[in-house]
Amino acid sequence: MKVAVVGAGAWGTTLATIVSSRAETWLWAREAEVAAAICTQQANPWFLDGFTIPPTVHATCILGEALDEAEVVVIAAPSQHVREVIAPVAAVVRPDATVLIATKGIELSTRRRMSEVIADVLADHDPGAIGCLSGPNLAREVMAAQPTATCVAFSDPSRAIAMRDLLMSDALRVYTSDDVVGCEIGGATKNVIAIAAGVADGLGYGMNTKASLVARGLAELSRFGVASGGRPLTFLGLAGLGDLVATCASPLSRNRILGELLGRGETLCAALSGFPTIPEGVPTATALVQMADAVDIELPIATVVHDLVRGDVTVHDMGPRLMLRPPTAELHGLDTHEEGRRDA
Repeated sequence: MKVAVVGAGAWGTTLATIVSSRAETWLWAREAEVAAAICTQQANPWFLDGFTIPPTVHATCILGEALDEAEVVVIAAPSQHVREVIAPVAAVVRPDATVLIATKGIELSTRRRMSEVIADVLADHDPGAIGCLSGPNLAREVMAAQPTATCVAFSDPSRAIAMRDLLMSDALRVYTSDDVVGCEIGGATKNVIAIAAGVADGLGYGMNTKASLVARGLAELSRFGVASGGRPLTFLGLAGLGDLVATCASPLSRNRILGELLGRGETLCAALSGFPTIPEGVPTATALVQMADAVDIELPIATVVHDLVRGDVTVHDMGPRLMLRPPTAELHGLDTHEEGRRDA
C-alpha cells in the first residue's frame, strides 16, 4: 500500500511517521527545505523539532510524486490552503483512493467543512471514501508515543476500519465512527474555544474560569454541531469533549498559546508572528459565527473570540461580554436542536 500525506507540519509529519511502519509512505512538504531536511537529516526542525523522522518516510516537494498511485491520501495541510493545494493535482488522485482528512477547520471563503471541500475538488470521488480524523492528538505527544486515543469517521464503515488498522498502535488507540459531520464540527470548533481559554490563562485567571469555559464551550460546540447535522453523543466523545479538553489545557496547543499571548497584551499581529502558520482558530472563528447566524444558533464564546481577532474588542472586554449576558437555564444543546437555540 502507498500512503501520501499532504502537509509536512507537525501533525502531518507525525502521521507519516506512524503509517510508515506499515505502508510505503510519502510526505509532501510545500517548502523544499523541509523535504530536504527530512530526507537527508531525518528531521523536521521547522515544525517538529527534536524528533527523528524514520527513513521509511519519503519526503518530496512535488505533490504529484507523492499522490501518484497512492491508495490512501491523508490531508494535513492548513484548512485555508487545502483547496488550492489539491485542486491542481486532483486528476492524480486515484478514483478509488481513501481520503482521510486530518485538518481541523472550516474554509472561510465558502464556510465548508474539509470533507465538503475535498468533495468539491474531487467531484467524481465516492463520498464514502472521504472521512476525517479527530481527537485529543497533540502532535508532539503522539510522536513521543504517549498513550492517546483518536477517532476516524467515514460514512463507509469498511473505510473507517481500514484506517483504524493503518493507524492503531500500542500508544494510539483508534475508534471508528460514521458521523463525519459531528467529528469535523468538533475538531474545528474546539480551536476557537481554546483561544478564549488561552486568553483566560494570559489574564491570570484560575481553574474555575478554565473549567467554565470548557463546559460552556462544549455546550456551544454540541449545539452548533447538532444544528449542522452531527449526532449529539459524538460531542461527548474523543472528537468533541476529548479534543476540547486537550486543546484548551495543553501548553502545546497553538490556539491556546495564541490566546495566552493576546491575554498578556500582545497584538494579534505580534502574536501571530511567532507561528509558522496561522492557528486554525483564527479563520474558523469568523466562519463559525457566519454559519451559526445562518442556522439561528448563538455562540457567545466563539463570537467574542471572533470580535477579538477582528480588533472589535479587547481581552478585557471579553469577560464582561460573557458574564453579563442575560441569565438563563443551563441547556447543553445535546438533546435537540431546538433546545439549544439562542442559549449561552
